[in-house]
Amino acid sequence: MRGVVVRFLGSRRGSMMPLFFLTLLPIISAVGFSIDYTSAIQTRSNQQQALDAALLSITTMDTTSTLAQRQTALQDSFIANGGQGTATLNNFVAGTTTTAATGQATATFSMPTTFMQIARIDSVPVAVAAAVSKPPALVNASFKISKVSGWWNKTMTLYGTQFGATAAKPLMSIDYTYNNFGDPKGYGTTNVYTITNNGGADIKTLVQSQVCTTTKVNNFNNLPAGAITQTSGSTKYLTTCVDTMYPANSAGAAIDVSQMGGLSLQMYVPSGNPQYLKSDDASTSNRLYSGVDANNLIETATGTKVDIFAIVPCGVTSYQAWEDGGTTVPTPSSNADFFYNVTGKCDFNKRPSDTALTQ
Repeated sequence: MRGVVVRFLGSRRGSMMPLFFLTLLPIISAVGFSIDYTSAIQTRSNQQQALDAALLSITTMDTTSTLAQRQTALQDSFIANGGQGTATLNNFVAGTTTTAATGQATATFSMPTTFMQIARIDSVPVAVAAAVSKPPALVNASFKISKVSGWWNKTMTLYGTQFGATAAKPLMSIDYTYNNFGDPKGYGTTNVYTITNNGGADIKTLVQSQVCTTTKVNNFNNLPAGAITQTSGSTKYLTTCVDTMYPANSAGAAIDVSQMGGLSLQMYVPSGNPQYLKSDDASTSNRLYSGVDANNLIETATGTKVDIFAIVPCGVTSYQAWEDGGTTVPTPSSNADFFYNVTGKCDFNKRPSDTALTQ
């Protein structure tokens, strides 16, 4: 064999083409291997995206779902998102009121090669992994009026958008009517309603009524508990407010938000300018205050939108307030007109936005 090669190389007859192709073969192999390698990188990226999407999708399943049911859903979603091969759910722990739901999955695929087959490499293994964590999130919020004032009538409405829906529906409303006592701050009657939808019609149910009465007094001696005092010139005003809950042991308007993908608040002030103040409108959201300290509420920064889910903490009472438009913002929260508290309850829920990829 060696002699044949020596004679071939030393020959002065015939074509140089065989020699040219012999020298070209390593170059072709290198380029081909590079193409297969690039294809493997792209396949891995596609596999990772498909597995991430699949794992996120099964976190919205009911807590009663078995591991086998989640595995089936994982594989179906993996293929639907362009994955190839097999996705395996290694573990999944459903969340509780205090602990996060967690899950881990892997996917494997033997990617066929084209040029590597020259070296007898018919396929390249592509493996990816993903992990998720889904903390407990707001599933119920109870609203209760503290104090409402102002010479302008107004209504605050809580809107919710269900998963998969595009239109928001009213879940709760708080209606305030000024009683025309003539006092500087202005107090009146406030009614809180839950709202349910029945056959396309909104049904309002009264859950709290606050009636404030104002009288002129000579002095502020022997004030009743919770009394509000105001002075205008030499005139003194005494206001007392009485709350009635329906039923009597109610904590306020308890709103189920476990099926809601979005929540927003709207303040409608017929005499105001603008008339509509919205938490999800960056031009008017700065009239909303929130916080866990009723005496130190934080005004929403101008130009931002408010995620209601984010400002209602789990298991504690927080506070919110609105400036209805009579005072220019920014201004201290003490100048606001519409005060109420919100108690949030958190648990596992199907809201996909609360899920984070951890791997």
